[in-house]
Amino acid sequence: MTGSSREMTGAEMVVQALKDNGVEDIFGYPGGAVLPIYDELFQQDDIVHVLVRHEQGAGHAAEGYARSTGKVGVVLVTSGPGATNVVTALQDALMDSIPLVCISGQVPTPLIGSDAFQECDTVGITRPCTKHNWLVREIGDLPRVLHEAFRVAQTGRPGPVVVDIPKDVQFATGEYVGPSPVIEHKSYQPKLQGDLDSIREAVKLMSEAKKPIIYTGGGVINSGSEASHLLRELVQLTNFPITSTLMGLGAYPASGKNWMGMLGMHGTYEANMAMHDCDVMVCIGARFDDRITGRLDAFSPNSKKIHIDIDPSSINKNVHVDIPILGDCGHVLEDMVRLWRASSAPAENKALAGWWEQIDKWRARNSLAYAPNKDVIMPQYAMQRLYDLTRDRDTYITTEVGQHQMWAAQFYGFEEPNRWMTSGGLGTMGYGLPAALGVQIAHPDSLVIDIAGDASVQMTIQEMSTAVQYEAPIKIFILNNQYMGMVRQWQQLLHGNRLSHSYTEAMPDFVKLAEAYGCVGLRAEKPGELDDAITEMISVDKPVIFDCRVANLANCFPMIPSGKAHNEMLLPDEATDEAVANAIDKKGKALV
Repeated sequence: MTGSSREMTGAEMVVQALKDNGVEDIFGYPGGAVLPIYDELFQQDDIVHVLVRHEQGAGHAAEGYARSTGKVGVVLVTSGPGATNVVTALQDALMDSIPLVCISGQVPTPLIGSDAFQECDTVGITRPCTKHNWLVREIGDLPRVLHEAFRVAQTGRPGPVVVDIPKDVQFATGEYVGPSPVIEHKSYQPKLQGDLDSIREAVKLMSEAKKPIIYTGGGVINSGSEASHLLRELVQLTNFPITSTLMGLGAYPASGKNWMGMLGMHGTYEANMAMHDCDVMVCIGARFDDRITGRLDAFSPNSKKIHIDIDPSSINKNVHVDIPILGDCGHVLEDMVRLWRASSAPAENKALAGWWEQIDKWRARNSLAYAPNKDVIMPQYAMQRLYDLTRDRDTYITTEVGQHQMWAAQFYGFEEPNRWMTSGGLGTMGYGLPAALGVQIAHPDSLVIDIAGDASVQMTIQEMSTAVQYEAPIKIFILNNQYMGMVRQWQQLLHGNRLSHSYTEAMPDFVKLAEAYGCVGLRAEKPGELDDAITEMISVDKPVIFDCRVANLANCFPMIPSGKAHNEMLLPDEATDEAVANAIDKKGKALV
């Protein structure tokens, strides 16, 4: 980083600011309003630009890049439709706390508000789906805003930001100053250290717990690898059971003895029952979203709740907590571990023995069980085989959204953070393929697999062309059941089995489609074919589309029906039509 100043154009400033903020790769699509920036990119070799096929793909690729590296993902789009096409990815990043900097072109400042060609109110449109955004009307403001954008995106609760730059500002000449001497925005000062008195109170409450649970979210992963190490240390010290949200998988190893699996709507029986019956809950970097809590007035009714979060707006928003701790997860966990070691907490809490006995009884229900089939590939079996054949490799997993996403979360065990990229809060179909592209660009020698659904993957399938162009050997593992699986499941359980527009009658031949893109196409239709086909998929040094034909009508269980509490789960062996009818409130509406 440098504080020296020199004259340059706005377009030069953009490229220089990217370099000064450590950017090596960006994802984008050119257009008239950003041609000056693209001209500058052409004249340098430090930053690699990845040309996507749609701006939504650029946003999701940048998300995958950011989530797998901990760095800021960068997107470059033109004005009008370029900016509006990236909105879905911005909202996705906002809900899942992914740091993105989106640089958009805008029509020249004299034309703003005149309905000029490819003009839209980018700042107005993106205000609700970003942490912050800027319209830069003066060349003198551009360096400061660009550096500030990177700071806002990656500090505090991470998220997306937009810098909208009119074309005349890109051509204008001004003085560029590097990021070092930039004055930090006084109104934005995220609190990193937690209040020590509150942490002491939390440690005391935890030491007195008889039925505790640790519940973690994506905030632990966003805090960095040290936070995950401290979490593991805390679990070892306390011997508390631990569960996680979808976004938090990998912060604690799936092979760990205290791990109960994911909780929530499609979480394990033991995790949800422990959540319901606990007396002390330690929530770390999660936000009590509806897919976790179920019915709010029945959520963990007898527990004292500790909530650690860097975002003050998340605390007491959905669930009232007894001990709020505002701060970065890593900093708070460091204090918590230190205070626990220094406290008089017993090394062996006898009260926990009975709690673990109860948890082991819940575990014995084997809530992820399914009926094997010799003739048809069960989707759960496909996930188990994929995991077993890739678990010892340097593997990163992305997903689309739906049943396959939940089966991946249930059956693919993550030992480390930043290995699992999925769309949690927004539930964006089409996320996984471009996200896999972004991960592969960041980790060119790693195995990157998008676990996909046949419906979701078609929303951004054109990014296979990008993967071929940039020799990114991503593997698209499609659980092909010919349905929008999760929609079909909800229609079966909640809407009288009226399967309205959830079956796809014109499914492409994915093997031929792969070949058309210049990829490798593979297919498995029988369980006996699966291992050899997965092994071949792994060995191919090219992008692969794997058409895994699975049971058409398999449902994803366990499942907490809409409007029900954690202790009212539907388990696989209980999911008869009568049980479903009894478990589901006919008046309840699906929360999709």
